[in-house]
Amino acid sequence: MGDTSASMPGPGLRGRPCPQAALALSAGLIAWSLIANLVIGDTAYTVRNLLLTAGLLIAARRAGLSAAALGLTRQRVGDGLRWGAGAVAVIAVVLWVGVALAEALPLVPSLLADERAQLDGPALAAAMLVRIPLGTALFEEVAFRGVLLAVLLRCCSPKVAVLTSSVVFGLWHIAPTAVSLDLNGIAATSPSGLAAIVGGVLITTVAGLAFTWLRWRSGSLLAPVLAHWATNSLGLLAAATA
Repeated sequence: MGDTSASMPGPGLRGRPCPQAALALSAGLIAWSLIANLVIGDTAYTVRNLLLTAGLLIAARRAGLSAAALGLTRQRVGDGLRWGAGAVAVIAVVLWVGVALAEALPLVPSLLADERAQLDGPALAAAMLVRIPLGTALFEEVAFRGVLLAVLLRCCSPKVAVLTSSVVFGLWHIAPTAVSLDLNGIAATSPSGLAAIVGGVLITTVAGLAFTWLRWRSGSLLAPVLAHWATNSLGLLAAATA
């Protein structure tokens, strides 16, 4: 699909120790997840995340990270579209099979379960076409596969950078998982709640590895943004269907 070497980051952070910057950014992202989910809630979700996305990109560029390091070069948009479209197709097929097998396999409905699936038509469409792509997929991909990955690659080997950014992405999902459990009447500190949180961290860490692979192969942040959107939006549609 393209020369993966072109996805390697450009200039690093000027005048700042990379390990400290990577640690601060990782801790800041996890702390923000806790605050956003447990304190702020859904208030202005999409708007605030769009503002945070812009802030992260401005700060990264001023710190010396190139557009290539962030996966934002125009030259790789085509590769990003092709890899992203391929990922969307695969995700759509997997979810379609899951819905088709929902009655035959009792485990499938529980895997597809999402309380947002109870939304009415307009609200469901708004979630799939506005909230998820702009408030979730774009923000999280810029944060994790864009800025954090680029910062880590300045001070770590590619394998360590990819694994670290994916683990931080997994830890980022502790708070939203706890909120989801609470909505379903399950205490996060109960045995089943803790198991669900650990499982959520593991699953999203693996998802982070997959999204990073797309970012790396395509050289464009567009590919994981599309895959992330498909996972969340088409997963929500599958839950509503099932």
